[in-house]
Amino acid sequence: MHTHFGCERWHQAAAFALRYDVFVLEQGISLQDEFDELDTLERNYFVVYEQSLAVATIRYQKKNDDTVQPDRFCVRKEHRNQGIGRTLLLLLEDKATKEGFKFSILSAEKTALSFYQALDYSVNSEEYLEDGIICVEMIKKLSS
Repeated sequence: MHTHFGCERWHQAAAFALRYDVFVLEQGISLQDEFDELDTLERNYFVVYEQSLAVATIRYQKKNDDTVQPDRFCVRKEHRNQGIGRTLLLLLEDKATKEGFKFSILSAEKTALSFYQALDYSVNSEEYLEDGIICVEMIKKLSS
């Protein structure tokens, strides 16, 4: 497996295909909700590939000058519980830290709370519905 970071069209297409499989087909999120105005030509993604198959992805975006906002984070069903998601999120946090970000804030599905808590994220909001799924905002102070 190897990881690529960038905004090349082929790379974005791989991230989108995986997001379609996980979020639209598996979780029932509408196409219009999943693919939003933040999916621009210059938006960077991390994607983990097994040969040419995208097995995990996360969208890299800045929330503000101090905060990165990992988003659209998913792992292909048959590749879950192998540490791929953990490795990918830590890779994103490392890049964010090197770029001067102090915090990471994300929207976590309630079913994934323990995953994020194990990576030192803390709940930072009440529960809310996002695309029909119960979520909470979580925050982590990035180490410098």
